[in-house]
Amino acid sequence: MKTTAVHRLRLVSMPEGVSFVLLLICTYLKYNSGFNAVPVLGPLHGCLFIAYVIFAMLAWREQGWSFGRFVWVMALSVIPFGGLYAERLLAREERETAPSMA
Repeated sequence: MKTTAVHRLRLVSMPEGVSFVLLLICTYLKYNSGFNAVPVLGPLHGCLFIAYVIFAMLAWREQGWSFGRFVWVMALSVIPFGGLYAERLLAREERETAPSMA
């Protein structure tokens, strides 16, 4: 089982990205219809975002990322669908740094 900081960041990046997009949609619906899921999705997204930040900081330290790389990973968390892109980047990095089984 993988327990690296990059793997944990990968695990939280997808749900964080999806929750952000859902929160944007629900915010739009809140002001344009009677549907209001923001009180539920807001705190959920907030918890996922805090986990993302913590895991990004741990990955930055563990992987020895440059400051620019860290800023890029953090910027992806505030761009709609950025978390999904971050997950793909991190998956590639995780595959490249994984020890070979040969």
